[in-house]
Amino acid sequence: MASAVEQMAANTSWAALGKATDLRNRIIYTLALLCIFRLGTFIPVPGIDGVALRDFMEGAAAGIGGILTMFTGGALGRMGIFALGIMPYISASIIVQLLASMVPKLEQLKKEGEQGRKKINQYTRYGTVLLATFQAYGLAVSLEAGDLVTDPGWFFRASTVITLVGGTMFLMWLGEQITQRGVGNGISLIIFVGIIAEVPAALAQFFASGRSGAISPAVIIGVIVMIVAVIMFVVFMERALRKITIQYPRRQVGMKMTEAQNSHLPVKVNPAGVIPAIFASSLLLLPTTISTFSGEGSTGPVMSTILAYFGPGQPLYLLFFAAMIVFFAYFYTFNVSFKPDDVADNLKNQNGFVPGIRPGKRTSEYLEYVVNRVLVLGSAYLAAVCLLPEILRNQFAIPFYFGGTSVLIVVSVTMDTIQQVQSHLLAHQYEGLIQKSQLRGKGKGRKKGGPARR
Repeated sequence: MASAVEQMAANTSWAALGKATDLRNRIIYTLALLCIFRLGTFIPVPGIDGVALRDFMEGAAAGIGGILTMFTGGALGRMGIFALGIMPYISASIIVQLLASMVPKLEQLKKEGEQGRKKINQYTRYGTVLLATFQAYGLAVSLEAGDLVTDPGWFFRASTVITLVGGTMFLMWLGEQITQRGVGNGISLIIFVGIIAEVPAALAQFFASGRSGAISPAVIIGVIVMIVAVIMFVVFMERALRKITIQYPRRQVGMKMTEAQNSHLPVKVNPAGVIPAIFASSLLLLPTTISTFSGEGSTGPVMSTILAYFGPGQPLYLLFFAAMIVFFAYFYTFNVSFKPDDVADNLKNQNGFVPGIRPGKRTSEYLEYVVNRVLVLGSAYLAAVCLLPEILRNQFAIPFYFGGTSVLIVVSVTMDTIQQVQSHLLAHQYEGLIQKSQLRGKGKGRKKGGPARR
């Protein structure tokens, strides 16, 4: 039988959005900051040869150029001030999370509550500055090597580093403001908007290729059907859970004896989210990125051999891509998102236990066994979603980048944002019910006559 909260959530209408003033203001605030992000992608970095950069990115649109341009909202293709995007912050936060699970001092900070969280956020910001500085300098040198700069030299490098690092830090601030005062996770929404903004142009190019005869109509229909099927599959798998039964015994709270209760510990089929795909694609695209931005003449025999075997679409590339996704899915899950020892200790402290399993070490071993089996399906799902578009894109020569990582990000962020909007609507509905009950209580307490005499 559904609970009252579930029934209220099911009956929540989007028409209530007009009455929820606070939610409406949050949505407007979020959209305004996202428009500022889109505006910044069109402001170019000083000293760039626009014509040469446009020709270069058109030649690389189907490969690494399309990948990087899509994740930065087109800022890299125009070499805007947000060319690095928010990825340095994402990389720094992932690195700090991994270190926090392996370094005892950082792990202790995580257990110190709000103060520890602020300290870890501070370390993440420092890491973002270091990564952004390194990437910005490498990008400036690569632009000079590719003859994409009007006046190369140290002044151009310094101005590029300052501009790009400042752009990344500004995006980080925008993301934090959206998270605090808007709707949804700000960092995820920035990546989401960057991907969605490039979709119309990519689709227009795709359909133009179909009209010109470069791609057959059957391939166009097949790609559209595949995209819809992949999105539906991702939604289904992201909502899939493995529920572990948890039982709480009878206990006395004050003068009252509570009954034994049964609950569930939800374990997602994909606990690591999109992190394994981002890690794997970033590492495998590193050789291609270096060769693309360093100019054709500087590619040596070693780099040529690496690109021949590990270029996008090659069999070894696909094999290592799948292997690294599986590895990072297990590594990130057991080190960051779901630690069986910590979960078992929390259950033991709350007097909860898995029926038939002893609390403590036995529970930890059982949870590890269950998560290992679930991750077999979860990692296979991630690998399939990421590899299928890569294979089809290379087989049918699709002229734009379409990857499973971008689909995972778009679907996950959309589901999370809709869930947060529904939570705000539900909270608004609760407030309305409380106010009505208070008014009714006051109305019942009133009497038409004067105060009663004693």
